[in-house]
Amino acid sequence: MLVKVHSAAIQGISATLVTIEVNALRGIKFYLVGLPDNAVKESQQRINSALQHNGLRFPSKQIIVNMAPADIKKEGSAYDLPIAVGILAADEVVSTERLADNLIMGELGLDGKLMPIKGVLPITLKAKELGYSGIILPMSNAGEAAVVDGITVYGATDLMQVINFLNGKEDIPPYNVDITEDFYSKQSNFPFDFSEVRGQESVKRAFEVAAAGGHNLIMVGPPGSGKSMMAKRLPSILPPLTLQESLETTKIHSVSGTIPDGAPLIAQRPFRSPHHTISSIALCGGGSNPKPGEISLAHNGVLFLDELPEFSRDVLEVMRQPLEDRKICVARANYKVEYPAGVMFVASMNPCPCGYYNHPTKACTCSPGQVQRYLNKISGPLLDRIDLQIEIVPVPFEKISDAREGESSATIRQRVIVARKIQEARYKNEPGIYCNAQMTPKLISRYAVLDETSLAMLKTAMTRFDLSARAYDRILKVARTIADLAGSENIQFPHIAEAIGYRNLDRESWGT
Repeated sequence: MLVKVHSAAIQGISATLVTIEVNALRGIKFYLVGLPDNAVKESQQRINSALQHNGLRFPSKQIIVNMAPADIKKEGSAYDLPIAVGILAADEVVSTERLADNLIMGELGLDGKLMPIKGVLPITLKAKELGYSGIILPMSNAGEAAVVDGITVYGATDLMQVINFLNGKEDIPPYNVDITEDFYSKQSNFPFDFSEVRGQESVKRAFEVAAAGGHNLIMVGPPGSGKSMMAKRLPSILPPLTLQESLETTKIHSVSGTIPDGAPLIAQRPFRSPHHTISSIALCGGGSNPKPGEISLAHNGVLFLDELPEFSRDVLEVMRQPLEDRKICVARANYKVEYPAGVMFVASMNPCPCGYYNHPTKACTCSPGQVQRYLNKISGPLLDRIDLQIEIVPVPFEKISDAREGESSATIRQRVIVARKIQEARYKNEPGIYCNAQMTPKLISRYAVLDETSLAMLKTAMTRFDLSARAYDRILKVARTIADLAGSENIQFPHIAEAIGYRNLDRESWGT
């Protein structure tokens, strides 16, 4: 008997329909075809053990399992359940009545228990798109799938429950979740707050500007000056995720298997801080079984690289294209995938090898050449892509010992949200543009027009610091954001002056 069970495969962060065809013939062999990887091939042993544990038997027939389309590689253990159901249906143990309307995914334990799988959200979205009425999967993944409206989610605990459901002997109640209440209740629960930061008012202002316009930022300062401390608090002043952004972000984390337990949707902007020993593949994504890298896991959030010069040159240079295009295309001999990479890039570094160049009280032991070589680890093109380049000095004792709390993240966030709303209204007719950092040259010429005085100051800065054309655009983008924070329709002299001040780490003015 020939039976078809519907499943799915992950490609990038999207899903593709996989039809598992099972035919039971006279004989005793088992064939699994359709480009399965080793994890899929091992499903026979898991299925056999699960059936025996539940009082069933593997059919004493020749079983041919084809996973179509056969030119797409099938990876992982999520095909255990649909293959098991197909084998039992071909042996006429399971009714085929409900197979056409439901997509089935799940990993089997040796006792028949259903184990969680990756990529449930894109699979559920694909099932809805293709018109399936329901999806059957492990109970531990049901909450993630239930965020998709318009499809019934059946969360099962074991193989026997699925068999009884398909045979009409047992009902599995549809899994429902109130995503609105769960999503919005978690958007303001942050572990860190800017009110805990003592001093550093100018740096906090730079963070506010960066958050308001979605700009990249780098901090240079001695050890203990608060670089990492402030970077960890950046998500608390970013605008809340929209439901659409949350779905985009959750899809990426679903494919990677990094969704927190009990969180069907990611409600807060991601903050990723990889160690400096990370490889270029781990950062940008790919591998033999392609997965999103740290850049994509930080999509719609913050990618923080602490001690930037300690990262390898190859790792840093692969970031050029994602920072500019907000996406990353990974091409290998046997696959090509594209991952989103719309991140705020934040970095920190010491000013020199010893860490105390320009320190107000401690002497630097590095020669000017050592300072320059240390900064040269960050290439000019990468530095150009960072809009705000700020220097941090240590906080004096009087500020550290001050018991008064600083301005809270909630207060700063409110100003950021107001500025972002101005930008949303400005770019409402520009697809894919929602903040000043994304402005194209055409939009810059339209919305970042300078008066004569401001233009003269910018010309002087460009000549003095020998800035590139990209740095010119960055300054105008930042000035546009500062004007939005001030509620000004036009960029004025103080706005452009402040924006130029955020380029004080350009190579010609630093380390000499």
